[in-house]
Amino acid sequence: MAEIKGINRFFLLATAPLFGLLIALILSGPKISWTTEPELITADAQQMNQAFGSISSGLEQAEETAKYTISSIRETAELYHKTTNTMTTIVQTAQNTAAKPEIIYNKRITAKLGSPKETIKSERIILELYKVNPGNYKGYAVKVKLKSPEAMKMTLGGDKLGGSETTKQAVSRYGAVAGINAGGFADSKGKRYPLSTTMLNGKYLNGFEPSYKDLFFVGMDKNGKLIGGKFKDKAQLDRLEPSFGASFVPILLKDGQKTAIPLKWQTSPLRAPRTVIGNYKDDQLIILVIDGYNENGNSGATLQELQDKLYNMGVVNAYNLDGGGSSSLVWNGKVINNPSDGQLRPVPTHFLFFK
Repeated sequence: MAEIKGINRFFLLATAPLFGLLIALILSGPKISWTTEPELITADAQQMNQAFGSISSGLEQAEETAKYTISSIRETAELYHKTTNTMTTIVQTAQNTAAKPEIIYNKRITAKLGSPKETIKSERIILELYKVNPGNYKGYAVKVKLKSPEAMKMTLGGDKLGGSETTKQAVSRYGAVAGINAGGFADSKGKRYPLSTTMLNGKYLNGFEPSYKDLFFVGMDKNGKLIGGKFKDKAQLDRLEPSFGASFVPILLKDGQKTAIPLKWQTSPLRAPRTVIGNYKDDQLIILVIDGYNENGNSGATLQELQDKLYNMGVVNAYNLDGGGSSSLVWNGKVINNPSDGQLRPVPTHFLFFK
């Protein structure tokens, strides 16, 4: 009995707070009424039905809105893709249309050169090698499309003033894919110096010298465009922003017109190995390297012949570079022309081309 009484006391103590809470709610809280009257139950049911109906209607409306939104998004996406595709087509068509004149012009150029013997192509440059054989002389033409100014440079023999090296040595030393001899030179005390105004990396090697007699300066500007001519003062040349260039004689074509070839250069020598550089109106370069078996005037081409050929090819500007035994053309590590000295002559300046 004592154990049972102990349990009862424990039960009462444990449940006392609960009973106290229930009594407090009954005395102070809202009255909780439990009813079974049909009218009240029906009213509550109607309210619930109305609420569920409203919720259901809202859900249906939301579903329709979602469907419409998804449909609109799909339509917008489809319209976007169609518009994008249309714009891409328009841009491509515009690019193709814009390129057509260039393609047509290039075909006109190559039609007068024939089929290229070899081609070197990269993202920076396109070089095409052609044979030239009009009957009176033989040689090679190289058409150059510079896509980057960095694809062409002028180098100095042994990288020092007064130094000299063959075009093949320069090509090999710099890792170029092609190269030609550049300006004229003068020998002094066992050294070979560039003739007159010469620029390398945007700097004058020996100062500026105003053009005199038949001398000209030819080179490239910082944008990779051929520049050249006679310059009476340094400011006149500086305005063209030259990157590099060399000097020699004479000018063959200027602004699409033939220039007067001085009598001295028409006959001394009459025929000779030649190196000529020029450009078309689209800024592509053209190089002619003509073979000859000596410098006695009996082999090679006359300047008049080259002038006529370049003019008929549609070349805009053309400049005669150092010729005779200096004429050289190196292509993919090989000497392409036949140097009149029987071997390449070391010269102070070279124009090199890079992939």
